Amino acid sequence: MKIIRNKLKAKLSLRTEKDYPIKGIEFIDITPLILQKDSLKEIIEKFVEELKDKNIDYIVAPEARGFLFGTAIANKLNIGCIPVRKKGKLPPTTVQKQFEYEKEYGKDILELPKLVNEEYKNKKFYIIDDIYATGNTINSIKEAIESLSGIVVGEGVVMNIVELNNNKEMFSLIDVNEE
Repeated sequence: MKIIRNKLKAKLSLRTEKDYPIKGIEFIDITPLILQKDSLKEIIEKFVEELKDKNIDYIVAPEARGFLFGTAIANKLNIGCIPVRKKGKLPPTTVQKQFEYEKEYGKDILELPKLVNEEYKNKKFYIIDDIYATGNTINSIKEAIESLSGIVVGEGVVMNIVELNNNKEMFSLIDVNEE
């Protein structure tokens, strides 16, 4: 893994695991980064600075690692956070939208919850996750929100694996290439 850009001042600490979760995949683990209180604090602060003037109604964060950042950032912005869960993790009476997407190592189904006393229509959403690889998770979430007439005003991640997606518009704190 080669770091192209790092917007963090805190010590960059990452770990990779070869052949996980299946052979041929190199899993990038950001756990060492969030174990350090200074880097976790800086990640949250940088996102808050980026988003504070965007008039966002909700942060949308996919499980599981997106939750770590999404809820903290939403709290600092004084807005709600929508957890996007794997199929079957939300009560059936609350599911708004299911969508299937392709990952580097298989398919998955995620669900958007219904909003309490509101609809998605004309609300502004910002999607936050830990790592952007192929982009299929975030792109699927974006399509689901837009199909419910919500407005996705942006996407952001802690780390973008640039060579897998070439997404230059997304906000990211660390850009890497695989090697």
